Amino acid sequence: MSGWLAGSALLIAAVSGARGTWSPCGLSMISAINPLSERSRGNRYWLTAVWFVLGSVLGGLILGSASGVLALAARPLADQRTAALVVAALACLIALAADRRLAGFQLPLHPRQVNELWLTRYRRWLYAAGFGLQIGVGFATYIMTAATYLVVVLAALTGSPALAVAVGAVFGLVRGLAVLLSARCRSAQALRQLHLRMSLLEPASLRAAIGAEALAAGGLGYAAAGMVTGVAALLLAGLILAAGQPVLGRALSRSRHNGDTGVVSSGVVSSDVVSNGRR
Repeated sequence: MSGWLAGSALLIAAVSGARGTWSPCGLSMISAINPLSERSRGNRYWLTAVWFVLGSVLGGLILGSASGVLALAARPLADQRTAALVVAALACLIALAADRRLAGFQLPLHPRQVNELWLTRYRRWLYAAGFGLQIGVGFATYIMTAATYLVVVLAALTGSPALAVAVGAVFGLVRGLAVLLSARCRSAQALRQLHLRMSLLEPASLRAAIGAEALAAGGLGYAAAGMVTGVAALLLAGLILAAGQPVLGRALSRSRHNGDTGVVSSGVVSSDVVSNGRR
């Protein structure tokens, strides 16, 4: 197992998990689980947030366990260090091409959100942990970047089930911690301001994911066969970046989609979430 491959897998897991915060589902969770909404339901926000993060980590562990099974299957390739690194670098370039919509290429986005009705049907621990689980597993809701697929590929190429589980846990933890962004929102206005800031930062989150994919491709290429392949991988990444679609336009078009929860659209909080501090 290469340290470069392990480091790249952990990097992509963290960046991909953070990018998921800007999915319609991720923004919905910020609107649905915050001090204002939890107080209106008679709950303590911090305890709800803990349940959510625990559920998200569990989802990440499930993702990591599935990746671990793939790691066992891929162990013969992982034992061939150079070949595994080359495949990993190519996977990064493919993910980059998908995120840049190169020649119209993209990976499935799975446009699904969690069911908001859980908020009124189930107890706090169940809806919070249940929402977190679905978000933490990565593929149960909106997929905001091809780096989510790349997490599984890189974890599998390590050939180590234990490391694959750790990569999944990092992904789930980062996705779950996003619920803490609303920790200081004690009013509807504060929540709206948070969503406005999130909307402004959304293009940067996609650029970060794309940058991590390009950086990982170059690093893995260098680890595979030295400076020449590393530079070649970076040049290919640069060509993909230059030939792909603009980041800003596509990122904003995604955030404008309003799914079945009806909680957030373009970072605007709906009146049913915060109306006089009550649902």
